[in-house]
Amino acid sequence: MTTATPKSNARKPPVPKQDLAIKVFHWVNIISLFALMGSGLRIYNANPVFGGRGGWTFPTELTLGVGLAGARHWHFFFMWFFGLNLLWYGIYILFTKRWKNRYVSSSDVKVLREGNNPKRKNYAYHRLVYTLFIPLLLLAVLTGLGMWKPVQFGWIVALFGSWQALRVVHFFSIPAVLFLLIFHSLLALKVGEWRLVRSIFA
Repeated sequence: MTTATPKSNARKPPVPKQDLAIKVFHWVNIISLFALMGSGLRIYNANPVFGGRGGWTFPTELTLGVGLAGARHWHFFFMWFFGLNLLWYGIYILFTKRWKNRYVSSSDVKVLREGNNPKRKNYAYHRLVYTLFIPLLLLAVLTGLGMWKPVQFGWIVALFGSWQALRVVHFFSIPAVLFLLIFHSLLALKVGEWRLVRSIFA
């Protein structure tokens, strides 16, 4: 006599539902960010920040635009998408009050310092990354404006000491954003696996 193997009633957790506004923000942000990085590397190759025109350059496959003029056109075009996307998202989270549970709080800091619950720590790290995105993205936009219009935004140049220092800070702000983006994606996989990632892009 054989016994039937009981079927498992366990179901996979459903894919979280995300607002359309959140999906649009992520798509526009990612496309704009990579376009800005590609065109920025092309600008660097045409007129490097370090070492002059004879300095080290990035592979052409990683760049966007033809020559300095073409790269600048791409860079300025996506600069507006990137900046306006951040602006309307800021307005969105303000009016929907999403900032209350999206950004780091004193309780999150306490969990990161003293907590023993791995899941709770992951959520705290997630909110910390969200919070760190704000000053980094604003820094990238601020230094970009100073480089674009150094006369009209002379106070930005003065804030960093010189135009060259401004360029260096702008150049390094983007890898910092990319590092946070990778960390943010890994945390999303850890907290919600592919379900959470799919909910943003599906």
